[in-house]
Amino acid sequence: MMDVERSSLCNCVVNFLLEENYLLTAFELLHELLDDGRDAQAIRLKEFFSDPSHFPPDQISRYSSLRVLDPQSLLEEKEAIEEKLALSDYELRLAQEDIVKLKTELQRKEDLTQDKSSEPSVSNHVNHAPEIHRQKRDAPFSDLGPLKANERKDLNCTVKEYLLIAGYRLTAMTFYEEVTDQNLDVWENSPASVPDALRHYYYQYLSSTSEAAEEKISMIRENDSLKEANESLNHEKLCLMKNKELAEGQINALTKSLEATQKDVKDKENLTQDLKQALENQRKELNDCRAEITSLKMHIEGSSSLQNPVAANLDSTQSEAIESYKEEIKSLQMEIERLKAEKTNISDLVDSSCGDKEAIQTEEKVVEMDDNRTQISHHIEPAEVVDSNTLVMPVQTFDNSTPKPEENLPESSMNPSNSTDGFPDGRNLSQQEEKPLSEDSGLHLNSENLGSEPVPENMGLATIQILADALPKIVPYVLINHREELLPLIMCAIERHPDSSTRDSLTHTLFNLIKRPDEQQRRIIMDACVSLAKNVGEMRTETELLPQCWEQINHTYEERRLLVAQSCGELAEFVRPEIRDSLILSIVQQLIEDPATVVREAAAHNLALLLPLFPLMDKYFKVEELMFQLACDPSGVVVETALKELLPAIINWGNKLDHILRVLLSHILGSAQRCPPLSGVEGSVESHLRVLGEQERWNLDVSLRMLAKLLPFIHQKAIETCPFSSVSESNGTLLSNSILELYAGGHVEWPAFEWVHVDCFSGLLQLACLLPQKEDNLRNRITKFLLAVSECFGDSYLIRIMLPVFLIAIGDDADLTFFPPNIHSRIKGLRPRTAVAERLAILGVLPLLLAGVLGSPGKRQQLADYLRKLLLEGATKESRSTTHNMDIVNAVRFLCTFEEHHGMIFNILWEMVVSSNIEMKISAANILKVIVPYIDAKVASTHVLPALITLGSDQNLNVKYASIDAFGAVAQHFKNDMIVDKIRVQMDAFLEDGSLEATIAVVRSLVVAVPHTTERLGDYLLSKIFQLTNTPVSSTDVMRRRQRANAFCEAIRALDATDLSANSIRDFLLPTIQNLLKDPDALDPAHKEALEIILKERSGGTFEALSKVVGAHLGIASSVTSFFGESGLLGKKEITELPTEPVEALQSAASPAAAEDTRFMRIMRVTDMLRGKGKNPEETHQNQ
Repeated sequence: MMDVERSSLCNCVVNFLLEENYLLTAFELLHELLDDGRDAQAIRLKEFFSDPSHFPPDQISRYSSLRVLDPQSLLEEKEAIEEKLALSDYELRLAQEDIVKLKTELQRKEDLTQDKSSEPSVSNHVNHAPEIHRQKRDAPFSDLGPLKANERKDLNCTVKEYLLIAGYRLTAMTFYEEVTDQNLDVWENSPASVPDALRHYYYQYLSSTSEAAEEKISMIRENDSLKEANESLNHEKLCLMKNKELAEGQINALTKSLEATQKDVKDKENLTQDLKQALENQRKELNDCRAEITSLKMHIEGSSSLQNPVAANLDSTQSEAIESYKEEIKSLQMEIERLKAEKTNISDLVDSSCGDKEAIQTEEKVVEMDDNRTQISHHIEPAEVVDSNTLVMPVQTFDNSTPKPEENLPESSMNPSNSTDGFPDGRNLSQQEEKPLSEDSGLHLNSENLGSEPVPENMGLATIQILADALPKIVPYVLINHREELLPLIMCAIERHPDSSTRDSLTHTLFNLIKRPDEQQRRIIMDACVSLAKNVGEMRTETELLPQCWEQINHTYEERRLLVAQSCGELAEFVRPEIRDSLILSIVQQLIEDPATVVREAAAHNLALLLPLFPLMDKYFKVEELMFQLACDPSGVVVETALKELLPAIINWGNKLDHILRVLLSHILGSAQRCPPLSGVEGSVESHLRVLGEQERWNLDVSLRMLAKLLPFIHQKAIETCPFSSVSESNGTLLSNSILELYAGGHVEWPAFEWVHVDCFSGLLQLACLLPQKEDNLRNRITKFLLAVSECFGDSYLIRIMLPVFLIAIGDDADLTFFPPNIHSRIKGLRPRTAVAERLAILGVLPLLLAGVLGSPGKRQQLADYLRKLLLEGATKESRSTTHNMDIVNAVRFLCTFEEHHGMIFNILWEMVVSSNIEMKISAANILKVIVPYIDAKVASTHVLPALITLGSDQNLNVKYASIDAFGAVAQHFKNDMIVDKIRVQMDAFLEDGSLEATIAVVRSLVVAVPHTTERLGDYLLSKIFQLTNTPVSSTDVMRRRQRANAFCEAIRALDATDLSANSIRDFLLPTIQNLLKDPDALDPAHKEALEIILKERSGGTFEALSKVVGAHLGIASSVTSFFGESGLLGKKEITELPTEPVEALQSAASPAAAEDTRFMRIMRVTDMLRGKGKNPEETHQNQ
């Protein structure tokens, strides 16, 4: 091998020297090859220098007299140099002198050639023959271009290095002198500069192809073009940096301007707040004046309506009182006019500062005055309200026979609920009414007159006051289930009490009526709040109701926080619009972060109720972010509420479906792409698949559910934006063939429709190629979405649009007639280009094509045809690899997760089972194995087992072994006695075959099923292993014996972990272990140790463990275990039934400390053996 390599390298150097016209070096190399006896490598050089076309004989004879090198003398010199290394300097000097002589001779030869005019053609031929030869050799590689300077330098240095390594020193010196335009002593660091370069080039050439070389050359050229592009990009970058600096300067200037503007706005806001405060103060004064005037008016009306016997005597006095009242009223009217003017000025200032047009329009109406009902808005001190003397003097003369004033008052004045002016806003009225008129006037009324003539207004306010004082004391002593009966009283007191602090206290009582209200109680409380908000108006709802509710946002009990969430949605209707999308929205946002699931669910529900009440759209993106946050909540209840209620509400309110879809697709792909790859090997299939965490899997599942929820909106928008609505449809559906034909013309745009098959399908295909095989739940979500798409858009869309997209995505051909020309490139871009991409398409896209596209109800026959083509015709292709077949099997497995396709799949499987193609039968066995988890016992008995029995009787061993694995899968999933019996019969047939491979396959297939199957199958496997281990192994091959022993050991360890009967342990398990221990050469050390522990636990070691437990409870020394151990008396009695020789050998090999069995069942099984057996204390003492 080394000679061949050496010859190849030498030939490479010879070719290079001749092609580059280094004739002196080639001539020197010829002599050195002849000196070394390498005539085979010198043949070409001999032919070249003896060729008359290169060197004519007459020219050679003319130079025959010239001195040439003697090969014999050179050989002697070489031998002398090898023997005497001290003469190396002399050799170098001699070689240099020879080179000078040769150069002189060559120069003379060239001069003589030029002087010979009689032989121009011959000379020309001699001079140009090597060049012609080199051009001929270069012809196949003419497309590579001329050698560059760095390439020639690398090749020259490589040849020089080879000549020195090969020992051709004279040739190397000649070559060094002949290459005059390059310094071969210095070889710069480059990719070509490697030790022993020529050998590396040679190996690289052998391992490459011409196509690879061409590809590399094209890559080099592309690299050059990229460098040029990079330079242009750098220049563009510099320009952009300059533009960026200019933009930053502009931004700084704009920032300063913005700050100044913000400062001005802040100043204006402060001014607005001051004006609002002034307005509020004026409003309070106005309300106080209203209350005072109402009280005065009622007193006036009461006085004017009184009829008594002494009225004639008091006419003058009464007239004076009336006149004084009129004068007082006129002064109050003037004061009202003044307040109106001030209020108008304040309103104008507020409107100009903040543009608030609502605050004054509804709350501050002009009070109209008339003769019958005078309304006055001016604050009057209590001492100035009434002239007590003029008011009380006529009253003192009344007696019991005088009619009561309340009998003559109109009904409207007696009913507090009909008074529009008195109670809600009369905050100072309560202070006035608390003092009897007699005290204010300084006169004394007798008890009869005082009791018989109460003022009606005073009586109503006093009742409200008494109710407000009593309710906080009554509520705690009312049963919780009956407290809602107090709500009408609480509401009445809150609505009509004039004092704000008392109303706040009562409102607090309302919200805290029940400590932890249930759903029904919360409903009652919230209905009361809604009713109260309707009656009291916006301002009081904002200032009294909502603050009391929101104080409980951080309450310990989640029921209270639920009230807060409900108030956000139900009370928002009764507050100003600007409060809804600011304060209330911020409260909802805080509730969304609540740790309680029910609170977050209520927040999502009430946010959906709140959205239609928002006056503007400026908070849309914040709301959309909250929606995605709720959709990715870890609680399924919150997610369901967000998808069912909040998502439609956002779409109907914001009308930004396109933005939601873009964000959703980005979220879906981002969640998967951020996960780590399944493998770190770059370029492998596993490096493209992602390992999904629990959070990422949940987010993807919710995102796909959201996409399915959005499908009706997508379909509706596609229909509404259809540009071909004038086309009449015979079948009543929009997306018929005629519509799709018009769409394919590409004359109009239809983005809402195009998004589905261009953007949405592309994103789902990318996601499918990122999901590993085990992510069936996510793949199932995608499939259901695709089925829903085909149902929404119709069969025409499914056949003309959906199917071509997915066929191209798996690498098949498809008809793009119904696609506009401008999107053809995007659809064709879905086709896999590399082998890795093709396998990813089979893994990820093929299951979706089968179950989600062809699996629609109307395409069952087309699915059957495609699947039959895939399984039957594809299996006959020899080029298809085993990995490719298993990927297709996995796709069919996923299709079997949909029960409606089972019948069609079994029909195709039977065709494969009865086929004569071996690969087709193996594929059928593999499919039967993987679909077992998705069928029931009836299908397994009627379809799977008959097919497996047919395959198990096949003569081909590969088919038989594949069916054995499938039988194991059936045993693993079904405990039906009939199925187990059929499996046992078939396994007996496999074991009768007697081959080692069949035996190992049967044992390993049943071992997998042992933890999941019945006890009968476990006993069957144990008995078969016992029979097999009893049979002597005739094979002398240690590896085959070891494979057999390993399979048996794995089965024994798996069976030991199950509950075996005592008979099975005695008759099969222990003898089997002893049989395996007889062949220690075939046992793995780990298996041997495990078998010894099992044997000790299942035999004598159990007694030792039990004795330790008993001794620990009774306080007996632990050394008493020797009485029960392997060497103890009882231990010997219990194991006498076993063969003595293996047990003794095991006892000698085992460690003194027996493994302690902690299994309760094993301890209980030996209790019967301890009964009636005495313990010898002396023997115990000796053992200690």
